[in-house]
Amino acid sequence: MCALAILTGCAPGALPTESPNSATDTAKADAVMRIVRDTMAHAHLKAVIVRVTVDGKEVVTQAVGESMTGVPATTGMHFRNGAVAISYVSTLLLKLVDEKKISLDDKLSRFLPEIPNAERVTLGQLAQMTSGYVDYVIGNTAMNDALYANPFRRWTTHDLLNFAVNQPLLYEPGTNWNYAHTNYVLLGLALEKATGQEMSKLLTDKVLRPLGLTNTVNSLTPEIPSPVLHAFSSERRAALKIPAGTPFYEESTFWDPSWTITHGAIQTTNIYDMEATAVGIGSGKLLTADSYKKMVSTELRGKTHKQPGCTTCDAMNDIYTYGLGLVISGNWLLQNPLMSGYAALEAYLPSQKVAIAVAATYAPEAFDDQGDYHNEADTLFRRIAAELAPDDAPPMPPPK
Repeated sequence: MCALAILTGCAPGALPTESPNSATDTAKADAVMRIVRDTMAHAHLKAVIVRVTVDGKEVVTQAVGESMTGVPATTGMHFRNGAVAISYVSTLLLKLVDEKKISLDDKLSRFLPEIPNAERVTLGQLAQMTSGYVDYVIGNTAMNDALYANPFRRWTTHDLLNFAVNQPLLYEPGTNWNYAHTNYVLLGLALEKATGQEMSKLLTDKVLRPLGLTNTVNSLTPEIPSPVLHAFSSERRAALKIPAGTPFYEESTFWDPSWTITHGAIQTTNIYDMEATAVGIGSGKLLTADSYKKMVSTELRGKTHKQPGCTTCDAMNDIYTYGLGLVISGNWLLQNPLMSGYAALEAYLPSQKVAIAVAATYAPEAFDDQGDYHNEADTLFRRIAAELAPDDAPPMPPPK
């Protein structure tokens, strides 16, 4: 760890950045940290790491709270990035399209003919989550029971897909939308088959290295590089049938992440790479103009709907619209992982070149009597964004 990390905010592999040197910059940094501390108190957060830049210039990079009791959180700490990796996989897909190696209209059956309904689903529909495949996580009782019974279990992609692909499609591909981890497991396997290379190498060579993400690494095992931002959770309370009045709060840092996404795209990162991701992916740096336009398209707004029997189907709107591996909220481009006691969010506003990266962990009081909790990194993002870009703030979701 950099010897001056706590004082300067420098991270392994990064040079110290200049502190704000004007009254305006200082005021912006102070405003961000007021929001952080206020949200921490009201949302019962254990730690928050935040980094904000405008047109590449640092506004603030700071860590508040504790990683573990008596161990302060620092800006160099590593954590799981979850769904942020989805934006890397979709970028990889679009780069391969730009290289004319594949097409968004290619049927999944070209690469994975053994998968049920593969002849009906395209790679583009997988990326946009309009394939109709059932999610193997959200709303899947059998998978969740197994996951919470043993959070240290190592899952294979075959294990995961068995919970989903043998079920009927929820709708005709392309006619609705539902969040499904299944889509990106299938997409990752298809891209490996299309290129003859493993996903971890593809992402490193074509996305992570070109974006300079030196602290983002594939991590199929529960290991997280040091220094580690530790996470704690009560989310197994209902599964373990622990009564609401009984205290229950356990460390979840090293739960096995192999259930989350296609293997080779299960990663750890730090706040510096999260901010660099917001800029690099949000600006379309690696893509042609046509592919970037497809990635950030809001064409689903007003065209999808909730559906009986589909837990993850939803209507796309100004608050949340899915592009290709990215969420569009207002005019902000983002990804917002929530898993195993970690919340995070990286977001970019192209018109003003504002980048926001947040990671958060939770105190016991953040969990309800069922062990449920909210992505408070999203709360932090929306409040910080409204402060820095009041004329183009992201829309606020309805009160909880």
